[in-house]
Amino acid sequence: MIRRLLSLVLLSALAACSALPDKPARQVVYDFGPPPVGSVVPTPSRPALLLAAPEVNVTLESTAVLYRLAYDDAYQLRPYALARWSAPPGQLVSQRLRTVLSRDRAVLDETASAALAQRSRSVPLVLRVRLEEFNHRFDSASDSKGVLRLRGTLLENTPAGERFVAQRSFDIEQPAPSADAAGGVRALTAATDAVARDIAAWLEQR
Repeated sequence: MIRRLLSLVLLSALAACSALPDKPARQVVYDFGPPPVGSVVPTPSRPALLLAAPEVNVTLESTAVLYRLAYDDAYQLRPYALARWSAPPGQLVSQRLRTVLSRDRAVLDETASAALAQRSRSVPLVLRVRLEEFNHRFDSASDSKGVLRLRGTLLENTPAGERFVAQRSFDIEQPAPSADAAGGVRALTAATDAVARDIAAWLEQR
């Protein structure tokens, strides 16, 4: 009887241990990592550019890493539970764009541009970008990609105010190396680097 009681106590203890909750998973914070290797030859004669603060779709104002199950409900965006960007996507895209464009011209923010204006000097060109889509889209359970949609508007500073020069939309898709948050982040980073190169090429034509 004593042995039986001891066995019951031992089994109860083991069951209690197995019922303990697992240690909570740690939230992971992502950014775009190191900048891409430059391929543009610097040309100091190119006019300076003011890169305005980015505008974003309201769904991109937080730091959530978003995904879309296009094969299940293409109209619903969902956040990864344990993945976050280090800053809202608009800021990360703008920082990367500034890094790439700065390789062949001076790129200023609005604070630096205001300081130049006080010295009776102005930046001739203004680039405004609006980030409209930025998510990890699943076309099937195993096939996914990073999707970036952005609109760029180029304006010229004149004594009478900003004058419209050109506008273009950029739609970029890059395959994800894995069907999880990490794969989505890498695909969106690649999409951002691609759109930065496309915008740089577009500006060269202006």
